[in-house]
Amino acid sequence: MMHIDRLEKIYIYISIAVLVIFTIAITIAGFALGIQVPSPSQLIDPNTVASTGPYSEPGLRELSPGNYELYIRAEASPWRFYPDEVTVPLNSTVTFHVTSADVQHGFKLQDTNVNFMVLPGQESTLTYTFTEIGDYPYICTEYCGVGHQNMYGVLTVE
Repeated sequence: MMHIDRLEKIYIYISIAVLVIFTIAITIAGFALGIQVPSPSQLIDPNTVASTGPYSEPGLRELSPGNYELYIRAEASPWRFYPDEVTVPLNSTVTFHVTSADVQHGFKLQDTNVNFMVLPGQESTLTYTFTEIGDYPYICTEYCGVGHQNMYGVLTVE
């Protein structure tokens, strides 16, 4: 039988205890608290996303007073977000719909909790209410090629 040093046993027991605690925490978060990994709201064809549907003319659409949908398409060939400038009224609730036509991107709206991965063929959605006037820059947070640093835009709340 192999001899295991006392200190090694302690580290093994600590490691097992940490794994058990993490497993319990993830189970509680998923089932009791309802915290889930975001999933795509719909699947779309990345080959035709720029020519069909709402992403062929991305931008802001008013659903009702104070409620908007914003469709944003990310592309790595010219390394841009479409649109790259958006203006919304103060106290508006905006549902972001973002997709990619080519490669994986990230979308982060500064000074908010709007932050998600943008995958080709999937639509990512998130809703946010703007209660402060100002400029909210948005950037690509996933390296997507040599022009990655040019992927930015600004949402202005007036």
